[in-house]
Order: sequence, then structure tokens, then C-alpha cells
Amino acid sequence: MVNIDGIKNFRYIESERLLIRRLERRDYRDMYEYARLSEVTRYLLWNPHPSPDYTRNYIMSIQKCYKSGEYFDYAVILKCEQKMIGTCGFTKIDADNNSAEVGYVLNPAYHKKGYATEALIALMRFGINDMGINRIEAKYMVGNDESRKVMERCGMRFEGIHRQQMLIKGSYADIGVCALTHNDFVFKFGPDGATYAEGQSSFFDRFMQP
Repeated sequence: MVNIDGIKNFRYIESERLLIRRLERRDYRDMYEYARLSEVTRYLLWNPHPSPDYTRNYIMSIQKCYKSGEYFDYAVILKCEQKMIGTCGFTKIDADNNSAEVGYVLNPAYHKKGYATEALIALMRFGINDMGINRIEAKYMVGNDESRKVMERCGMRFEGIHRQQMLIKGSYADIGVCALTHNDFVFKFGPDGATYAEGQSSFFDRFMQP
């Protein structure tokens, strides 16, 4: 059974280079920096943010969702710069079937540095080891090859394409699915993610509220 209380009490998780925590109001400037770009939202469900105020209001709405236990998207902080460079989190949790869906967005200025992979593996490790999730899947719009590569680097297996599954911005989009099970994660990274974290002693340090 998925440990929902564990995620409701989530404080933050830490990897070698990143801190993953709840979104805070102060993050709106960093989020707006990339959320306003059409290149970022090309393969996403939402449109570019029109103003910093829009982004600030969006973050405030997410904070309300945290309190009600409805939404679990988090800020990805680059520790060396103390800067929010994207988000990563659970977009859906199916407690009855011990499964979840994850999603992520990264500021293009920080692409091709392994940050998305690092954030996603840390999140999956938390989901599998601390929440008791058995299956984690991620979806991408066909054409977004870079997103699929991130999923596969994290040990997810490509499972297929749902043709014209979603109506996005006026057009039907084909949606690809990749997924990983608890056994897949252990086989690839070890029970505590140690294989990926080899030589990175702090990669899977975890902190939870008491």
C-alpha cells in the first residue's frame, strides 16, 4: 500500500548536486525565467506564463494543494547556485495499485548536464523505498526525444505509444509511455540506488519531517 502520509509529510530530498523541496513563493522569479518560453512548453499541456505575477499566483495555488494533499510537484534547486532550475514530482498516485506517474520540467539553460536524470532518480528512490510504490511511469509527447532519453537513463522501459491519446492545444497528440517497477529499480541501481550513487556519498541522503 502506498504510504500517502509519507508524501504529505514530505520536507525535502537531497542528491549530490540538487535539493528537491516544496515550491515556495520566492521561487516565482526562477520559474518565470523558463516558464515564459515557448520552447519549454512546446511538448507540455500548459502555455507559456504571461507574466511574473501569473507565475507567483500559480505557485500560491500549488501551496494550497500541498495542504489538501492533492498535488506533489516539487522545486528542483541547484545547490551550488541556490537557484530553482525546474520542477519534478508525482503527477498522479494510484494508491490502490501502488503506482504513480512522474513528470519534470527543466530550465533550458541547464539542459545536458544530467540534472533531470539526477532529480528523477532521487524522486523514484523516494517513491519506491519510502512510499512503497511498485510501478512508476512517465509520459511524453511523441517528438520529445530528449524527455524519453531521460526516462530511459533512469531505468524506465519504453512500453508503447497511445495514438492521438490527448487533445493538446487544439491538436491530437500521440503519447509515449515508459515505466519502471520496484524490481527494475533494484536490478539497475541496487536496493538503495547505490549503483548510480557510487562515488557520490550524499546522492541519496534523505530528510523527512518527524
